[in-house]
Amino acid sequence: MLQSTTPKMIHWSLIVSALGVCVAILGGYCGWSLFPNMVHKKVEQSVILADGSEQYKRFVNLPQPLNFKVYIFNVTNPDMIQHGAIPIVEEIGPYVYKQFRHKKVKHFSRDGSKITYVQNVHFDFDADASAPYTQDDRIVALNMHMNAFLQVFEREITDIFQGFANRLNSRLNRTPGVRILKRLMERIRGKPPFSWVHGILISIIEDVKSVLQISENDPGLALLLVHLNANLKAVFNDPRSMFVHTSAREYLFDGVRFCINPQGIAKAICNQIKESGSKTIREQSDGSLAFSFFGHKNGSGHDVYEVHTGKGDVMKVLEIQKLDDTHNLQVWLNASTEGETSVCNQINGTDASAYPPFRQRGDSMYIFSADICRSVQLFYQTDIQYEGIPGYRYSIGENFINDIGPEHDNECFCVDKLANVIKRKNGCLYAGALDLTTCLDAPVILTLPHMLGASNEYRKMIRGLKPDAKKHQTFVDVQSLTGTPLRGGKRVQFNMFLKSINRIGITENLPTVLMPAIWVEEGIQLNGEMVAFFKKKLINTLKTLNIVHWAALCGGAGVALISLLYFLYQKGRGVEPPLK
Repeated sequence: MLQSTTPKMIHWSLIVSALGVCVAILGGYCGWSLFPNMVHKKVEQSVILADGSEQYKRFVNLPQPLNFKVYIFNVTNPDMIQHGAIPIVEEIGPYVYKQFRHKKVKHFSRDGSKITYVQNVHFDFDADASAPYTQDDRIVALNMHMNAFLQVFEREITDIFQGFANRLNSRLNRTPGVRILKRLMERIRGKPPFSWVHGILISIIEDVKSVLQISENDPGLALLLVHLNANLKAVFNDPRSMFVHTSAREYLFDGVRFCINPQGIAKAICNQIKESGSKTIREQSDGSLAFSFFGHKNGSGHDVYEVHTGKGDVMKVLEIQKLDDTHNLQVWLNASTEGETSVCNQINGTDASAYPPFRQRGDSMYIFSADICRSVQLFYQTDIQYEGIPGYRYSIGENFINDIGPEHDNECFCVDKLANVIKRKNGCLYAGALDLTTCLDAPVILTLPHMLGASNEYRKMIRGLKPDAKKHQTFVDVQSLTGTPLRGGKRVQFNMFLKSINRIGITENLPTVLMPAIWVEEGIQLNGEMVAFFKKKLINTLKTLNIVHWAALCGGAGVALISLLYFLYQKGRGVEPPLK
């Protein structure tokens, strides 16, 4: 057979194989470069706050209300506690409220990178979610306002008198005559026959000091406490114990009334309470006062926030830049006498309604809670799936309230405002408790619910606590690409020390104990409507792009491989295939 002299053209299978390789390369490029960059830019555009954008509308009005759950520690043995018994508590709840948030925007910054607003919060009781509990349930709970007033009064009056005493003693020590006596004492101490002279000099100085010294046993302070004790009935509605019999509605929102038609010294005390400016105490139309945990939060907000819009740096979106026109708090101790801002006073993170996008495994992020006057760090825990939406779970670490003190470089949280309570020698509370006195202007102690992880110094003094990490740990599930919270809750407990106060009869036999009052969970769980919206806008698009990516990559590679194998097979047979 004659060999063809016409140059052979490339076999069709090689052409198909080359096309398959090109498709596979294009699929890889799209899947690992083009699509991610497109999605990244699209996410950036969608999360940045710009006036009139969809994100701006969601920012002003959250698409769905938050869940606000309150659990009350009902005291089952109040009379026995008054005689020194260990308190026994029983958790009742949850009392579930829908928390609606609306932001009243004041203005954008000139460059559009900041937005300033005031947030209004409104609570609606959810009877269905709360059942079988109702707001009219009768409870026996710690009388927070009376206990707080007694402890604050004791501390402030003692501080005033002790400060006066310290100034007098300092002036006494600077008096030339006293300094001469001290030097003379140093010279003759232990040297006979001058020992008796040394004793006389010590007696003289101590007598002089005792005349000027003012302490908590001073008759003036004692007289004030006696007057206070005599007027407790008129101020706090004739209390029989340190516990109040009321309803859940009054304790949480409507208010437990006191200072009803006071006279004389009692009226002066009530005026002082009113002028103290406590957020949890409000004046009623009849002139009486009322305490509630959350009544002051239900309505118009007062705190002015400035947050980053994400313009120029999307990783800062919604991070708080200023609170009430200041970059830092002035609540906790500062790092030095020069006023250098301590880590405790730094404002970091968002308000937990959303987070910066593009989260990575192993990273951490911050939220700031004005209710407890501090920033809280959240750490990556694991990957999660919520209703088919992938994300990451974050949770608090030991540095929240367990690792606090000079050994952890955050002793600025140790405000040491509580006297005669269970605390360490350096003034810090034991692990698992944080003193919020300087934050709330009341001796309130923060722990995790049921004192989860708290020192046995506190837990051993209470019966009825049942700590459970799954129920009581703070966590949040976040969609990793957009930073959208999918599910989670901030869970904290508010407590107050119960203790005996000198010359206050109603506290005479009380044990010293950290007494739980309530614990709350403020969280979100995307509803069906928001899940469907999120899937339509993002997840389904990502799935489609992923399918295109792998179809092109695998399909192209498969076609290229099959075509190449076919060519090799035909060549191996020695068959002259048709030419193209």
